[in-house]
Amino acid sequence: MNNDDLVLDRRTVVAGAGLLAAATLAACTTYGDTDSAAAPAPAAPPAPAAQPGGASNILAKISDVPVGSGVIVGDTVVTQPSAGTFVGLDSTCPHAGCKVNAVANGTINCPCHGSKFGLDGSVVSGPAARALSSKSVRVEGDSIVAG
Repeated sequence: MNNDDLVLDRRTVVAGAGLLAAATLAACTTYGDTDSAAAPAPAAPPAPAAQPGGASNILAKISDVPVGSGVIVGDTVVTQPSAGTFVGLDSTCPHAGCKVNAVANGTINCPCHGSKFGLDGSVVSGPAARALSSKSVRVEGDSIVAG
């Protein structure tokens, strides 16, 4: 193999890459072409269904949150430390930013490093040194809603 063969091979590779780039560019330029048939616009996401009392931000039904326990709904933990008292907490553990993943045996538990929090968000055992942040929740009818 001599140097002329290497130059030819390199030229072939460069030429091939150029053709591939040109083909890609040509394919992309038809995307916004107004002469092409217009694709339908994506549908807007459905609006949240209005609930009795106008609430569209229901986190849970009261019956879903046992006294002395709680549920995790997205980024919110809803607990019922005593009958009729509901507490909203952020599900992000203040120790390392993990999400708590369980409410069991009277504590809210983080799987990453073993932190446990009371149903009011207070630290029961570390390594977390700070409580879970509170979130506003209220009862509307038979539901617990954010805000």
